[in-house]
Amino acid sequence: MGEDPATLDEVRTWPALVSLAQAARALGIGTTTAYDWHRRGEFPVPVLKVGGRQKVRTADLVRYLEAGGGESS
Repeated sequence: MGEDPATLDEVRTWPALVSLAQAARALGIGTTTAYDWHRRGEFPVPVLKVGGRQKVRTADLVRYLEAGGGESS
């Protein structure tokens, strides 16, 4: 079994950019699902390519979660 979803308070303490896998945890979804959504253009927040890796702005995650998206509380 994977990690518990991150709380909104926890997400607010994260660095400015996080991996797609860490963003998935904030959204309460699995890493495979996150990569599938990204590949299909359905990830709910913008995904950036930084140094060949997919990154997500923590600020975008916080805004999404504050608006009621995902499972974090």
